[in-house]
Amino acid sequence: MIVKNSNFEVSAVSPKQYPTNGLPEIVLVGKSNVGKSSFINTMINRKKLARTSSEPGKTRQINFYNIDNIFYFVDLPGYGYSKMSKKEQAQVGNFTDNYLKNRKEISLIVFLLDIRHNPTENDKLMYDYVIRSGLPFIILANKADKIAKTKVENAVQKLQSEINPMKDAICLPFSSERKVYTDDIWKVIENYI
Repeated sequence: MIVKNSNFEVSAVSPKQYPTNGLPEIVLVGKSNVGKSSFINTMINRKKLARTSSEPGKTRQINFYNIDNIFYFVDLPGYGYSKMSKKEQAQVGNFTDNYLKNRKEISLIVFLLDIRHNPTENDKLMYDYVIRSGLPFIILANKADKIAKTKVENAVQKLQSEINPMKDAICLPFSSERKVYTDDIWKVIENYI
C-alpha cells in the first residue's frame, strides 16, 4: 500500500472524543517503548508523524492517525513501565480497556513484542486480554534490526512459541530500521480494512 495522505487526527481519553466517520481501526498494543509510534512512521514512510521518544511511557492518550481517509492507525498507551502515578496508571488502564471492549471500528490488533526478549508477565497478560477480546490480531516481533539477519526467523519462532504456543496467530518480524518487512504487514492489514 502506498500512503499518500496521513495525518494525526485526535488524542482521546473517552468515546465522545473518538472519530465518528466509521473508518476501520488498526490498533497497536505493546509495552512502553516497544516501538508502536516508530511502526506507524515506518509503515506510512514518514519520519515524525507519530511522536517517538527514548523515554518510556510518553503516550498517555489514545492517538488516532488518519491514513488516506481509508483507515486509522490507533496508538494505545504502552503498559509495564511509566513514571505515571498509580492514579494516572489506573485512569489510562480504564480508558484503554473501555476502548478495546466497546469500540466497534476495531478491525485488527497489532501486538508488538521485542524480538530480543522473552515476553514479560505484562506481555502475557495483554496476550490473554487480546485472546479473550475475540478481535483479530497479529503478533509483530519488533526491533529485528537489533539481531543478526540470519537469526531473525528463529527468534520469531521462539517468541511465538513463548506467547502463542498453539501457533494459531500470524507472527511476523518488523524493524523500523530495516524496512524489508513492511510489504508482508501491509498484505495482512489490507485484508482487514
